[in-house]
Amino acid sequence: MLLNAAEVAKHNTTSSCWIVINGKVYDVTAYLEQHPGGAAILVKQGGRDATPEFRTVHSPDVLEYLPKGSYLGDMDPAAVASLLTVSSSGPTTPSTSSSSSSPASTPSTSLTVNGPPHIAHCVTVNDFEAAARGVLSHNSLSYVSSSANSGLSLASNLSSWSRISFRPLVLRGVQHVSSRTAIFGHASPFPFYLSAMGQLGRSHPGGEIEFVRGLARRGAHGLISTESTQTMEDIAAALTDEQQKLKLASKTAPKDAANDFPPSVLHFQLYCHAQRSITTSRIRRAKAAGFKTLWVTVDTPVLGKRTSDRRIQAAEALELGLEHAAEQAGFGRRSHATPDHFAPGLAWADIAWIKKEWGGPLVLKGVQCAEDAALALKHGCDGILLSNHGGRQAHTAPDALTTLLEIRAYAPQVLGRMEIFVDGGLRDGADVLKAVCLGATAVGVGRPFFYALSAYGARGVERCVDVLAEELDMGMRLLGIRSLDEARPERVNATSLLNEMWRPEKSRL
Repeated sequence: MLLNAAEVAKHNTTSSCWIVINGKVYDVTAYLEQHPGGAAILVKQGGRDATPEFRTVHSPDVLEYLPKGSYLGDMDPAAVASLLTVSSSGPTTPSTSSSSSSPASTPSTSLTVNGPPHIAHCVTVNDFEAAARGVLSHNSLSYVSSSANSGLSLASNLSSWSRISFRPLVLRGVQHVSSRTAIFGHASPFPFYLSAMGQLGRSHPGGEIEFVRGLARRGAHGLISTESTQTMEDIAAALTDEQQKLKLASKTAPKDAANDFPPSVLHFQLYCHAQRSITTSRIRRAKAAGFKTLWVTVDTPVLGKRTSDRRIQAAEALELGLEHAAEQAGFGRRSHATPDHFAPGLAWADIAWIKKEWGGPLVLKGVQCAEDAALALKHGCDGILLSNHGGRQAHTAPDALTTLLEIRAYAPQVLGRMEIFVDGGLRDGADVLKAVCLGATAVGVGRPFFYALSAYGARGVERCVDVLAEELDMGMRLLGIRSLDEARPERVNATSLLNEMWRPEKSRL
């Protein structure tokens, strides 16, 4: 059934709210109180074409989870064009050509007068954040920079790296160094990877597609989120497409200009759903799309208290006169996302069927203590990611480096028997070596790449990799090591963090 614009436009209240997405009309009235982003954002889109706003935060897959009967019918494309659109969270960054490595040169009217500074000014990863602040909307900037509760876990992530110092060697002949490593047998030019980040459509119109094009040009590994704004199939296809372009270009490029990076590899970050069938479907799709490893998120039985997000939800609701919705922003069911969005009942017993369904290397993402590291080994996991979810989940959760030290002290049997990854707060490529010295396989880097993508598209992703890689190379030479095999515990001083590391009660020693 084709619906007309006049009829759709009438339904823009809490008692009757219709929105148009990709030319299809949905009645979301019954979903307003369940929406993780609050009712106001849906009411604001009521009677309108919500497609542009939807694409900044969601993949088309999420439409399958709307209440039964939500889909009402289609609209003629000409009728859709006559509807108003409202944007509140999307990026103002101009789209960059997927085949070009140059940032867009023509800013939209939402940009600052001159747009972001020339990319040459980005010489540290923190420079990308400064550039992104000129192009991101208030909502998107709040989304990426926010943390849980009062922000103590995020602050701990950022400060922990400076609390470990190097113990450099000299006169070691470091004219030739190599940072090459492997992640589950797949070559990587450096021991860091691009972390999973949801809603990259907030960062750039190209979202995850632009993201993987950038990482492919540098041979980097990337972890792709369940909460992506593109389908996992499209993301995997974009990587294949970019790699084919690179292969063709290398045949005609001068020898000294050829791309000699190994092929990039994508891994999939899984959020388990309360309905096992949905989780199983995600696993099977990721396998079919060619993702190499599965990283099961285990630190999110419910959504953490995202303070900044709640304030934005309240402000949006008040703007529309929805006082009750404003008072409830982030509370009740919404504080847990939708009732079954995550799987609060997930337990160690579930690892067996997930591992069997996947049939390949499996990583637990979000391990925060030595006991769970030991249990991961016991349950046959192939790796663990030490992480507090970027400081966005548990209040005062430990930073990854402190957890790594705890494992070294109280679960040393894990070392060498599983691949160990850490993430959270890294802002200097040389600091990657601190984690490697303490036994980590690689370090995940997240927010800096979100900012780089926001300001410069795929070229920003490339540049951010280059900045970290150069700092890593320089750090190896100044530390006096020629390969990562020489990155050993004695090359760092972690006394400061060790002094605050958890220890068993005296009665248990």
